[in-house]
Amino acid sequence: MNMDYTNYPKFTPEMKKTHKILIPNMAPVQFRILAAVMRKAGYQCELLDNCGSQVCELGLKYVHNDTCYPALLVIGQFLDALNSGKYDLDHTALIITQTGGGCRASNYIHLLRKALVKAGYPQVPVVSLNFSGLEKDSGFPITLTLVRMMLAAVFYGDMLVSLRAQTEPYETVHGAAEAKQEKWLDTICGWILEDRGYSHREMRTAMREMAADFATIPVRRVPKVKVGVVGEIYVKHSPLGNNDLEKFLLSQDCEVNIPGLMGMVQYSTYNMSETARLYGGTALEKVGSGVALKYFEQTENAMISALQDNGFHAPLPFKELTKLADGIIGHGNKMGEGWLLTAEMVELVRSGYENIVCAQPFGCLPNHICGKGMINRIRELYPQANITPIDYDPGATRVNQENRIKLMLAVARERLAEKTAAEKKPAPEPAPRLRKDTAARKEALA
Repeated sequence: MNMDYTNYPKFTPEMKKTHKILIPNMAPVQFRILAAVMRKAGYQCELLDNCGSQVCELGLKYVHNDTCYPALLVIGQFLDALNSGKYDLDHTALIITQTGGGCRASNYIHLLRKALVKAGYPQVPVVSLNFSGLEKDSGFPITLTLVRMMLAAVFYGDMLVSLRAQTEPYETVHGAAEAKQEKWLDTICGWILEDRGYSHREMRTAMREMAADFATIPVRRVPKVKVGVVGEIYVKHSPLGNNDLEKFLLSQDCEVNIPGLMGMVQYSTYNMSETARLYGGTALEKVGSGVALKYFEQTENAMISALQDNGFHAPLPFKELTKLADGIIGHGNKMGEGWLLTAEMVELVRSGYENIVCAQPFGCLPNHICGKGMINRIRELYPQANITPIDYDPGATRVNQENRIKLMLAVARERLAEKTAAEKKPAPEPAPRLRKDTAARKEALA
């Protein structure tokens, strides 16, 4: 059978009313708010939550196994959803991002279209979400208001993830932090649908209220192993991609810190001017990058203040994060997660999350270089760093991954026990001082 992979259906403006768009679930909290943004923009959409081994198996069936693991999972999740019988296939569309950089994520959309034809769904259009003009006829126009809402979704999502992560391991009432997160997710999605909550003033007020609300949860702060998670953006955030890594670490009595999605947004924006500086570019690229970063900085500062004022750990401002890779890796390393991955590891170590899981998908060369490749150098500079790289790919078993993490946690617990014992050890009492008259009397008797 001769298959035509080039004449693919396009998502047209008219389909906005007739088609439901399925969204792959990379970061469950952030993407739930982003789905509300799409609904506000007039699109019918659904955030996928189908997981399981069949997702990976479908990806392997319709995508070459040398393709990077995130692409395999995203395409497998889409095909599993289409196979489920839940959707009208003549009125269903898919959305996928295109980075526009050197990463193969720019080509996911072509792999997906080819897989759809092979699987018998040639009529299903794919929407391209990109900011680099890769597909000008994607049917998903990017407006300034839409961008502002999307940025708000990422900031809100990052903050809710951080607040829950810092509260849940210590809560005295099981489920309190999860319930609080659900409450705020419903509230924020409601604001978006009402066309509010995304201005800087509204976000500053909301962030203070969110942090203060989480601070009311009864907790018992006891020493726990603190673990940071870094890596390729999909396997770092996706429970499907990392085999529920965060849930596993919680079951091991750890506090987990997963640097937010906003860091990747700022990194991508910063790299525009850095590319122009290193390799030549237009003044617009340099100036535009700086203006955008200044805009992000306002909301970032509001989030940091809200967290710190309520007793929570806050991430470093991005402009400070950019300095942490100095002496380790250059800013010209900007394929995939690039220097940001290295800088995030350094930030975690310096802020007390020195036990780190570096999640690496098969086929992601930049991640292996800027993640695994930098570990020895980071350990030289920060001897307390306890970093383990974990590979995520179709051939890696969950048991093996978790056993390797347990080895890292064994070292972490040993160090925590030593540190706790040293802090509890009473200081030696000073030798009693003789009064001057007593010392003089003893000298006279001698």
